[in-house]
Amino acid sequence: MEEIDRKNEDDEISLIDLFAVLLHYKWMIIIFSVLAMAGAVVFSIISLKLPPEKSPLPNTYTPKAHMLIKESSSGGGGFSSMLSSSGLGGLASLAGVNVSGGSTNSSLAVYLASSNPLLDAVTDKFGIIEKYKIKKAVRASSRKALQRVLKAEMDDESSVFTVSFTDIDPDFAREVVNFVVDWLSQRFEELGLDNNKIQKENLEKNIQSSYNEILRLEREARNLGSRVSGATTAWDIPTVATGTAKIQMELEAQKQVYTQLKTQYELLKVQMQSEQPVFQILERPEIPDLKSGPSRGKLCIIITFAAFFLSVFLAFALNAFKNIRNDPEAWGKLTQKKTE
Repeated sequence: MEEIDRKNEDDEISLIDLFAVLLHYKWMIIIFSVLAMAGAVVFSIISLKLPPEKSPLPNTYTPKAHMLIKESSSGGGGFSSMLSSSGLGGLASLAGVNVSGGSTNSSLAVYLASSNPLLDAVTDKFGIIEKYKIKKAVRASSRKALQRVLKAEMDDESSVFTVSFTDIDPDFAREVVNFVVDWLSQRFEELGLDNNKIQKENLEKNIQSSYNEILRLEREARNLGSRVSGATTAWDIPTVATGTAKIQMELEAQKQVYTQLKTQYELLKVQMQSEQPVFQILERPEIPDLKSGPSRGKLCIIITFAAFFLSVFLAFALNAFKNIRNDPEAWGKLTQKKTE
């Protein structure tokens, strides 16, 4: 019991000593903290008053664009069912239509937003090397610089894909985001992820080709008709008549193909109206009128607290040094020279 009481007494004395040290150096702690807070406030005001290009802590702006990424590519079972019910399923291969398949595109969008081709395209379009004054390893350094300010995020619940860019110039930041959105949209089209769109393009090409063939056959039929009317011998008439009949058969077949392709095209248009594209732009970036950073108030608070804790540590360090200086034995151990 006596040992426990002695230990509690020692702990109580230690706490009293700690408070005594803080009280002894209270003015140093207060002055150090106040000076740090005043310095942080002055620094924040100066950084706010200076032009953004010269300010050590300029305001930054972050415009954002929002896109909807459809996980499964369109053009699957729904369109295939419509073709089957209309009796046109056998023409899918003729039209160059592929009605099967699906793909996941959200991870692809995130990858493309940070890919080297996109970063290089932004660098070349907006002169990032000159803007950021990059002089060494310009291509790699420009990519790293863009990766710090160009962000892409995917919300798995809503499938909304967000692209943002941070810069001191809000107009420039918006232009970059618009360019990135257009580049991604074009890249998705080049990759052919939207089956309905590909099918529509294939049908348009086949319809135009069939229409041109009909015109060609009609011209050929008219030419043969004029040859029949202008035939001079009996031997020419059967030959011309046979050719005319053959052309008429091909013309009727081509008209049927054209009609079926046109019907298929209209069915696809109905299907596309009820489905969303793979990459759909929901909201273009706007010029932000509010800064995204920095938080100067938070910075002042952090600096003030950091100065306070540093001054407290310094107070205990000075007190420890004073105690050692007043203890001849301890001071002798620190100052004694090593003897051989």
